[in-house]
Amino acid sequence: MQVTRVATQPIEGQKPGTSGLRKKTRVFMQAGYLENFVQSIWSGIGGVDGRVLVVGGDGRYFNDAAIQVILRMAAASGAAKVIVGQDGLLSTPAASNLIRKRGADGGVILSASHNPGGPDEDFGIKYNTPNGGPAPEAVTDAIYAATQSIDHYLTLETPDIDLSTLGETRVGAMVVEVVDPVADYAALMEELFDFNALRALFVSGYKVHFDAMHAITGPYAVEILENRLGAAKGSVKNAVPLPDFGGGHPDPNPVWAKELMAAMYGADAPDFGAASDGDGDRNMIVGKSCYVTPSDSLAVLAANAHLAPGYATGLKGVARSMPTSCAVDRVAEARGMACYATPTGWKFFGNLLDAGLATLCGEESAGTGSDHVREKDGLWAVLMWLNILAVKRMSVGEVMAEHWAEFGRTYYSRHDYEAIDSQAANGLMDDLRAALPDLIGREVAGLVVQSAEDFSYTDPVDGSTAARQGIQISFEGGARVVLRLSGTGTEGATLRVYLERFDARDFGQDPQAALAPVAAAIEALAGIKARSGRDAPDVIT
Repeated sequence: MQVTRVATQPIEGQKPGTSGLRKKTRVFMQAGYLENFVQSIWSGIGGVDGRVLVVGGDGRYFNDAAIQVILRMAAASGAAKVIVGQDGLLSTPAASNLIRKRGADGGVILSASHNPGGPDEDFGIKYNTPNGGPAPEAVTDAIYAATQSIDHYLTLETPDIDLSTLGETRVGAMVVEVVDPVADYAALMEELFDFNALRALFVSGYKVHFDAMHAITGPYAVEILENRLGAAKGSVKNAVPLPDFGGGHPDPNPVWAKELMAAMYGADAPDFGAASDGDGDRNMIVGKSCYVTPSDSLAVLAANAHLAPGYATGLKGVARSMPTSCAVDRVAEARGMACYATPTGWKFFGNLLDAGLATLCGEESAGTGSDHVREKDGLWAVLMWLNILAVKRMSVGEVMAEHWAEFGRTYYSRHDYEAIDSQAANGLMDDLRAALPDLIGREVAGLVVQSAEDFSYTDPVDGSTAARQGIQISFEGGARVVLRLSGTGTEGATLRVYLERFDARDFGQDPQAALAPVAAAIEALAGIKARSGRDAPDVIT
């Protein structure tokens, strides 16, 4: 087959964000847009000649067509082999596992995570390194530099490759191996968790409501929860992945997972509820009338992970993204474990996991995972929770009550101001950043500022640094607020405001009421309402 060299030129705005490049789907569908970025990935990683790659995505609109483009371009650039999930499907944690298990040289994952899908919604692409994790900044910087100097891309003129049939075929000299997207991942879960105890739990009549949100986790959850563990058929709702996620927003939080929340707070609620997101790396945990914040979930898993066979010897350490609440810090201190706070973005956990400094990691944005892969993993978190509940023979609410009694409760909430004017958002952050040196000791809305900083991070493994990662202001008595601009949206700017307050005795307050003084303090300091033009956040989680 003849390699075709197509002349091109740089396209503005192809700078990877926290999780790769995300744009509107129609932007990616423009002639040459995807091709430019894929060729820049090859250039940024030093080429793919003779290399083995893993490719797959969450099944959103344009996923199938984009994979065909990537396969042709990999073959044209000399790749030896590409391992791809059947029908082009792979959850993000399953892709990470496949990269690691097969010793691949890296992988390309097509997803915009929890963002909506469809021709008028969002699409994304990111490169994962040989450890299975998202590319670090040095690699994404090299990819971005390549997008700014690209003058051609290479492809093959060939019919679409059949991705529906398991087995091997060829594109030019390159082998394409189509694999079952679920099998290897399910086998890994069986190594980590006590499937016999979980089967016994379901035999007892335990009821689960898992909302796959018409996203990629559906087939994984059906296979593991229903087929292998014996949960009642139909326990996994919205189990079939759809290109537009059924018209929904595949973000596992109380706002978007309304069906799940209604079921779990209803008169005949199941024992356990959970949801996952577009590409399967996020999770939400709910008990009967008991929503578990992601920060609390991370802390509970840190305190109880030893109850699962894969973690019976204990955790080497824990890590959280800086905006995640300090609840897990208190568990780490009590258990004598190291605890790390990193910038937002799973890629910052990779070195800690690879170096054996941490076993468990989590982000407040519903991402939790461990050293079994190098991505957050939604279904893994669900199975960890179920394993803990099976051993403790407690409800979710009882586990939370026990946890707060031992460690205290950190009330926590995230307020999102979405698609606001970028100039206004940057102005707010710049002005607050300039005011930080004068805040310490100042009383604001009844709270006294204890510390104020623009968070920066030095990696304890390789010494790399990351600056301007978000503003955090701590108050006397255990309250804290963090402000940062998100890198996961595709329009305008999203200002995320994270509020937390520790209470050692009173665990029954409404979180928003408990956090009202903290919200008042940051409004007084930053003037969010006036700057954003919003009377209230667009989303509260």
